[in-house]
Amino acid sequence: MPTPKKVVLAYSGGLDTSVIIPWLKETYGCVVIAVIADVGQPEDFDAIRHKALASGADIATVVDVKTEFAADYIFAALRADAVYEGQYLLGTALARPLIAKVQVEIALAEDADALAHGCTGKGNDQVRFELAYQALAPRLRGIAPWREWSLRSRDDEIEYAAAHGIPVPATREKPYSVDQNLWHRSAEAGVLEDPWHEPPEDVYALTRSPGAAPDQPAYVEVTFERGVPTALDGAATDPVPLIQTLNRLGGLHGVGRVDGSRRLRDTRGDHPRHGTSRSGIDHRRPGHAALSDSDRPAVRGDHLLRSMVLPVATGVRRLRRCGATHGDRHGADEVVQGYLHSGRTGLPTRALQAGPGYLRRRCRL
Repeated sequence: MPTPKKVVLAYSGGLDTSVIIPWLKETYGCVVIAVIADVGQPEDFDAIRHKALASGADIATVVDVKTEFAADYIFAALRADAVYEGQYLLGTALARPLIAKVQVEIALAEDADALAHGCTGKGNDQVRFELAYQALAPRLRGIAPWREWSLRSRDDEIEYAAAHGIPVPATREKPYSVDQNLWHRSAEAGVLEDPWHEPPEDVYALTRSPGAAPDQPAYVEVTFERGVPTALDGAATDPVPLIQTLNRLGGLHGVGRVDGSRRLRDTRGDHPRHGTSRSGIDHRRPGHAALSDSDRPAVRGDHLLRSMVLPVATGVRRLRRCGATHGDRHGADEVVQGYLHSGRTGLPTRALQAGPGYLRRRCRL
């Protein structure tokens, strides 16, 4: 296989991708283009871009795709009731194909011959990136350093970074690997890998402990049009600020903590989320008021899990268009009033503007 001459790296500024830049230069002697996709993570993107250049990248560019992520990916999953294992919002799984798409677009514009990512060789993340590469630009080589280099642990990466003078956020005491975007925040590694240990409070960044939440509940009203949230408390709101506002409110009230298998997910507080009421305003329940008795099992049953949630979670498919449809309509028109209190959410009232059978689910992948 020819040695790559120009590689486009999905760069975050975290431990893995910070180490990958000098490793690519040393291993292949290639030009490295660092692509930072803004999918809603609260970062100083100018500082990340300068860090990439200081680490050896020849070019570093930031691409803002928050609006596309919210409107075309998050809301599509929301309408499809896409929650993995009843609790995981698919935040990482939904974002990876979009980040890969941005990489491919820049690679084609820059006449690059390879794409690289910082995913480990043991999980679904590598599949999400690499299948997207194959779908969008099959002629470009995919490079996964974790499957090639001699580094075998995050401790090894920390030592490599120190030897190359690269500052990284991870330490031996806090070696967490964090992924964050507009829809969630997840952390893994270190003590989080041991299910016998309670997650330390310092792993959370978005939500306060429910025990420290305000004594009085907060109420919020979300308007849905055709299954898509469009307004907060009666005021029309664009997708990104709508999610950000609800995230802040949920975090204040301790809403959104999920302790998953081998991974602790801090899901950015509260947003109009299907699946579990403790993580957000449960849009699923008012939607079910518009379903006939025969439709409900099909929407929430194994068919949806097999046809949409599992393929997206494992990276086999990306979400193209998925929604609640009936004829030419897409989803329900409804107003949901929810409360947030000490880590819990509920629906004291709801108004649904749809008749029986209105929310028949149909997914196209």
